[in-house]
Amino acid sequence: MGESENNSRINSEEISDNDVDEIVEDEIDREHDLKSLFEAVFFLSNDPVPISFFVKNFMIDPTQAKIIIDSLVDEYEERDGGIRLAELSNGYQFVTNARFAEQLRHALGLRRRESLSKGMLETLAIIAYKQPLVLADVDELRGASSRMMVANLMKRNLVKPVGRKDLPGRPLAYGTTDEFLRYFGLNKLSDLPKLSEIKEFSIDSE
Repeated sequence: MGESENNSRINSEEISDNDVDEIVEDEIDREHDLKSLFEAVFFLSNDPVPISFFVKNFMIDPTQAKIIIDSLVDEYEERDGGIRLAELSNGYQFVTNARFAEQLRHALGLRRRESLSKGMLETLAIIAYKQPLVLADVDELRGASSRMMVANLMKRNLVKPVGRKDLPGRPLAYGTTDEFLRYFGLNKLSDLPKLSEIKEFSIDSE
């Protein structure tokens, strides 16, 4: 009777080990499939894809989604090929490798992105660091009229109205857009360098 009980226990343990192996294999297969699925989504998307998209559509928790995306980022980084998976504008998107930029522009006949004028850069920097703020505030900080600068920045989708200030006349307040983040290769506004760092750099450079 004792021997029968021992055999029964051994068989039970063997089945349990087999079940564990199958579970592990299933998890590995699922992670591989998810990684491939994520990769396909990034390939098809024209805009940065946030983690919340995968959480909502593929029944996965945010932590696991971030782990899978990070592994894809690392794979493309280590490969050092023609494309990278970059974190941009609160999401992730495939971008070309920067070291091939000039060759790609020449081969594909792509125009160089038109640069911003000094006045536009000044205006954009003020809005980026002080947003939301009204036109009068921008003018005061620049010491010059900024109406045309703001209009041109809005045409480029770098700046947008974000509401109205509770001031006489209820003037529009302005802030930066998601395109602003993509334009400068930023993931979020907190990635902007601190003003103290910029001032230090300017002093050191003079």
